[in-house]
This record gives sequence, C-alpha cells and structure tokens, in this order.
Amino acid sequence: MRVLVTGGAGYIGSHTAKALAKAGHEVVVLDNFGAGHRWAVKWGPCVEGDLADPAVVKSALKAYGIDAVLHFAASIQVGESVRDPKKYFWNNVVNTLRLLDAMIEAGVAHIVFSSSAAVYGNPEKVPIPEEHPTRPVSPYGDTKLMMERALEHYGAAYGVRWMALRYFNAAGADPEGELGEEHDPETHLIPLVIRAALGRSPHVEVYGTDYPTPDGTAIRDYIHIADLADAHLKALEYLARGGESRALNLGTGQGHTVREVMAAVAKVRGSPVPTRDAPRRAGDPPALVADPTKATGLLKWKPRCSDLATIVGSAWKWHSRNSEL
Repeated sequence: MRVLVTGGAGYIGSHTAKALAKAGHEVVVLDNFGAGHRWAVKWGPCVEGDLADPAVVKSALKAYGIDAVLHFAASIQVGESVRDPKKYFWNNVVNTLRLLDAMIEAGVAHIVFSSSAAVYGNPEKVPIPEEHPTRPVSPYGDTKLMMERALEHYGAAYGVRWMALRYFNAAGADPEGELGEEHDPETHLIPLVIRAALGRSPHVEVYGTDYPTPDGTAIRDYIHIADLADAHLKALEYLARGGESRALNLGTGQGHTVREVMAAVAKVRGSPVPTRDAPRRAGDPPALVADPTKATGLLKWKPRCSDLATIVGSAWKWHSRNSEL
C-alpha cells in the first residue's frame, strides 16, 4: 500500500514509517517540522507542509496515489493543552477534520488514528478496557475523544474505515539505533530520567510520592516504540482485509511505578539517578494500565520488547550515542 504518514518526522510516526517500509509498503511523510526532525525521515519521500493547508494535503494524496493514512500529527502535551486549549482544538480537531475531508475528496478510505489513554480520564478500575467510560480531564484528552467520535460519524456517512489506537506510555528507541525520542520540551519520564543520569540535567522531578501505590509514586503502562509501530502496521493491514472500524488499547497490561523506572535506569548507569520530590500534578491518576486483550486478539499483535529492562536499555543506548541532541 502507499501510505501517507502525517507527523512522520516525529517520535511515533518515524518509527512506524520504518516498520511500514520494512513490511514492503510505500511511505510518504507529511510534516511541518514544528516538532519533528529531518533526521528522522529516512523511508520514503517527504512533503513539507501543514494540515492547516488543504491544498498541500490534497496535492500529496493525489500526487503519490495514496491508499491509506496513518495520522500522528498532533499537539501532545497535556499541561500545555490546559494553558492553551485553542492550539489543541485547532490542531488536533480542526486540522484532522481537514485531513478527513481531503481523504474523502481523494477517495482514500482507510485511516489509522493516533488516539490516547487520555480519553479515559481518571480510571474507575485498572487494567482499563475499551468499554471503560470516557471522561477526559484535559483539553488534550477531549480533542482525541472528539476525533474518535467524528471518525464514527464519518465512517457511517462517507465510508471512511478507521482504527483509533489508544496509546498508554510510548517509550524506548529503535532497537537498531536509527531513531529515538527527542522532544522540546521533553515531558516523558524515561528520557527525563536518562538525561539526569547522563548529567544533562541536574535531577529528575518525581511528581507525587503519596499515591496509593506500592512505593507512593504513580504507575504507568510502558510500551516499547517498536511494539507500538508494529501495532499500527497490523491495524492498517487489518482494515485492508475488511476488519471493522473501532478503538483499541495499546499497552502491555503491566504497570511500573516512577521509582521502578528510575531503578531500571540506575541499574544501566551503575549508580542512583539524582531526583527531587515534587507535588502531584493536577489530573495525574495513581495508575493507568491498559487491558490490551482486544488488540492482541483482533490484530494478532503481542508486545515483544516491552519489558522495562529492554525499553530502558534501548533508550539509554540511543541517548548515550546522540549527545548532540
């Protein structure tokens, strides 16, 4: 298939572009490089442009004869979404609707949408199944849920076939060392801990030490970026075989505390990581762990490298070798 990967210069998009190319699909990246990296575009041509410009999107769909879209382009920081919700609704909702309209006009019927566990809000139980109530507690989560609902309606009215993948915590780096995680600003725990361990920051903040968890710190479900990319590949191929449109969780079903993550980095480093305790952040639940049963069943997908040691080891190698970033 010829696949347009929006946001393909970003962390998850670039790893998925590599997985698509290795599986024999033709990849075209669309990115405005506001957050993505030119060094991350390696598996096919790149269209530099913004989803806010319908002409750019329509031109890319037509020029490359696109069969399907994997949509990663979005604003992703929960805290920023609270401070600047306008940015998030325009980028994550309005621009995605523009993309869908361009797809319909071009006759492109398949899309895999990058959703988030943020659609659930504060969970009533863990692990979290897809049937769990969706009550986002941030504008970011609201934008993802709004687009899931829009996809349902676009599917019913216009024949768009879709899969919304609700990620938990993407982590790690390409096992072959070609790609890794680099955000500005960085908000994800594992790269922040590694930066502190490598002396690139004075310490890592531990937000909340009084949660009702084994060591008082929050629990999250970490999934290796290579497993996440593989799930997107399988979701695309599932839709191409006629699979039903729906939302699926992507996670491991296992959670790790913040202190467990720091201990894993300290083991690789050979000494403790400097930390500083800080108050809880608003909206951070004690635990977020996926029930991935439906994804493993429908997509015939299983995380293969998402144990914490492998995640941390791959991230450590990448950050250690890329000190200039």
